[in-house]
Amino acid sequence: MMGKLKETQQKIEDTKKRLDTVLIDEQSADGLLKITITASRKIKSISIDDSLFEDKEQLEDYLIVTLNKAIEKATNVNERELDAVARMDMPSIPGMDNLFK
Repeated sequence: MMGKLKETQQKIEDTKKRLDTVLIDEQSADGLLKITITASRKIKSISIDDSLFEDKEQLEDYLIVTLNKAIEKATNVNERELDAVARMDMPSIPGMDNLFK
């Protein structure tokens, strides 16, 4: 049982490392702002069209909306991947499945 737990922890760590390399691209509806973020929710790049620098408020709004969308997508990928590893390796102990909901 403990060996299985260690194995599962290792798989979770490996999955987290892999999620650092999974890139998610998000952009504003008009494509003027582009953001790349890892599935671990680390921002890799932000590309801002020059026209957005003319309107500070618009740029701030774009950043908030686009970053939040990217973070939401990354979180979904992250949770789905880690959940899959946990489910795959968990013995069926009554009540344990509630931990992963």
